[in-house]
Amino acid sequence: MPPRAAPSYWGRLSIPITTSTIRAATGPRRFALILLVAIAARWLTFGNPVVHVDEEFYWVVAHMMHGGAVPFVDVWDRKPLGLFLVYWPAAGLPLPWGTWAYQIQALACVVATAWLIARLADRAGWGGGATLAAFAYILWLDVMGGAGGQAPVFYNLPMIAAAMLIVVGEHRRARRLYGCAAMLLVGAALQIKYSAVFEGLFFGLWLLWTEWRLARSVPRLIGYAAILAGLALLPTAIAFAAYARIGQADAFVFANFTSILARKPDPFLEQLGNAATLAALLSPMVAMALGARSPGASGDPGVRRFLFAWFAAALAGVALFGSWFEHYGLPVAVPGAACAAGFFARTDRPRWLAPAILLLCALVGQVILVAQRIGRGDGTQLAALADAVGVGPGCLFVYSGSSMLYAETHRCALSRFVFPSHLNRDRENGAIGVDQLVETRRILAAAPAVIVVRPRFTGERPAVRALVLDTVRRRYRLVARRPLGDIALAVYARR
Repeated sequence: MPPRAAPSYWGRLSIPITTSTIRAATGPRRFALILLVAIAARWLTFGNPVVHVDEEFYWVVAHMMHGGAVPFVDVWDRKPLGLFLVYWPAAGLPLPWGTWAYQIQALACVVATAWLIARLADRAGWGGGATLAAFAYILWLDVMGGAGGQAPVFYNLPMIAAAMLIVVGEHRRARRLYGCAAMLLVGAALQIKYSAVFEGLFFGLWLLWTEWRLARSVPRLIGYAAILAGLALLPTAIAFAAYARIGQADAFVFANFTSILARKPDPFLEQLGNAATLAALLSPMVAMALGARSPGASGDPGVRRFLFAWFAAALAGVALFGSWFEHYGLPVAVPGAACAAGFFARTDRPRWLAPAILLLCALVGQVILVAQRIGRGDGTQLAALADAVGVGPGCLFVYSGSSMLYAETHRCALSRFVFPSHLNRDRENGAIGVDQLVETRRILAAAPAVIVVRPRFTGERPAVRALVLDTVRRRYRLVARRPLGDIALAVYARR
């Protein structure tokens, strides 16, 4: 009689990852799969301090806040205070740990958002496609410029949490309490980026419509509307009150609201190209939402109606907002992925179709991330550029280039306009509260020790560039040219 084989405990522990097991995944197993996909999708960005110029600047502002700088007063931008507070914990750490920290924060928000997308899909009756929908959200972020810490990566979480409260509380006696909590979350999202206002309006109108259907009382509806609006505006009102207390109410209002109306639009052909690109990136989600199928009696049809209406409202918000950079579509990915769960849940499609779509999206996303790393640079290149700039003494003027150089070199800035585009882009002319040429002359008159200049680019204001280059020719010497991605930045030191 042959000897008996020893039991294989490894075989018992292994879990084959197939489409069927993914569709059936719930609870901790689903969470683990979402976490693994998120890490795999974003790993190329981890530790890179120059993933995108926007998040470089958000980190620098938060870093300056640790030194006592007040946003909108000492360092200027249009983003709400809440976004810089999101970055504030990570910016208190030295580089490169500060970069890792904000990217881990972003990863946590992505995983939590994807998890809630799957839960909403479950409630809609699309459980068979819920986990795949969570994957779709994660993968579409890479495609649309959300692989790092763009603002929607953070504010999508309170928005979907608000959506969950709305659908969970709709048929409960405490529905108004759920609605109030949802709109407070909308208010938190607004303090990360004001473009959440479009989806926030939809949430508020949905809550009022639900209240009217169930109560049919005009006085109660008006009172409820006032409470919802007040809660949505509360975080912004608190921020305004804080600035009013230090005598900077005007600075807050101008930076947060007035200045955006003064900014010039991008050239028409550029906007048209941006719109076409964004439409192409979002079209697969629209197609999958249109191909979603209601699963008969299972699930809540009210949730399905809510998700489709939310998706439509998010698309309308992007269309109305303008500019149409690809990362402006990131909020649409939340309801879009949730609606796509109805497509993924269908059993009358070839079994390979859903994984093929997601694998193609994953491949495209990774190609984009590789191309962006080549085009924008990485931490090694930034460190070499910072070495060329040196650590002092004297202040730095990054006329064009990476604002992260201020943090990398610990050099002081001579202006509150640290984000280079505010002074060098033509669209900002007349929209930042000072004349670009006057402010640039003031900076140059203060004799910065080092000036950094990148090659000419589309949208640059020629008069400002000519002023800087004239000063550089007369008073500075070229000490280095260092690559940052596919461009070389010139470093000039004062003679």
